[in-house]
Amino acid sequence: MAPTKSADLPGLVESFQMHYGDLLRFLQRRCGDPERAADLIQDLYFRVRAAEDEGRVVEDPPAWMRRIAINLAIDGQRRDLRLRREHGDEIEGMAVACERPLPDRAVAARERLRVLDAALQALPDKPRRALLLHRVDGLTQAEIARRLGVSESMVIKYVAQALKHCRDWQRRIDDGAVPLIDGGRQGGG
Repeated sequence: MAPTKSADLPGLVESFQMHYGDLLRFLQRRCGDPERAADLIQDLYFRVRAAEDEGRVVEDPPAWMRRIAINLAIDGQRRDLRLRREHGDEIEGMAVACERPLPDRAVAARERLRVLDAALQALPDKPRRALLLHRVDGLTQAEIARRLGVSESMVIKYVAQALKHCRDWQRRIDDGAVPLIDGGRQGGG
């Protein structure tokens, strides 16, 4: 039997989409938390997309993606444990601290919100709604898919597209390529 040519194999993103449900269920069992699993599957998608963009060839994409999913779950557990160990007392003490930000931080936060608002306004409708439903309203990918009338894998693509757009927008602002005028609306270019 002749070896399969890499051109005959599905791409990594296509393989991710084909195995999305299995990967999500695996992460939900591993984490015990559907919300954490949804975040991890999104992180997994970004890694898969980056590997495909780099032209990486993987012999067994489902096994490779499962290994990345395990590593992401373990990294998250380690990070949570480390934060609890390092900041456990501080977290309890923060409950009595004043929640009002310092003036310079408030100004910086307002500016970041203005930039984010401009970036969101420049997005197509469905990616913008998918991102807001996920990050602001806290809906699951399945709930967002039902609301938007698309598949869960399309929700992942929309959220990824929106996040990338917002990061790129912020980079362009930082580089001075996109001037903000009139309360955060994009200037002429």
